Amino acid sequence: RKVTTRLLERNGMEVVTAKDGVDAIAKLQDLTPDIMLLDIEMPRMDGFEVATLVRHDERLSQLPIIMITSRTGEKHRERALSIGVNEYLGKPYQEAQLLEVIAELVAAGD
Repeated sequence: RKVTTRLLERNGMEVVTAKDGVDAIAKLQDLTPDIMLLDIEMPRMDGFEVATLVRHDERLSQLPIIMITSRTGEKHRERALSIGVNEYLGKPYQEAQLLEVIAELVAAGD
């Protein structure tokens, strides 16, 4: 989380982090980000659950979601994409690839 935050801030992005899925859902009550980066493995509520709640929230349903995870198996990828995750990246990700995907998804949402 810290490494990705630094990368995004160095590239001029405002970053809001959450310590886990429950914290993320709470923060989404007060703000609507341009994009959401999610890990599958989080305490209290995993990334699949967070993505599902976001997709079922009328206000957030179109929010682009990038899942970044060490779980690179096809089963996890298919589950994420079936929930509506826009992009699925394995760890460690390539910084240039992440920045490119963010730029594409944010531009598409404008």
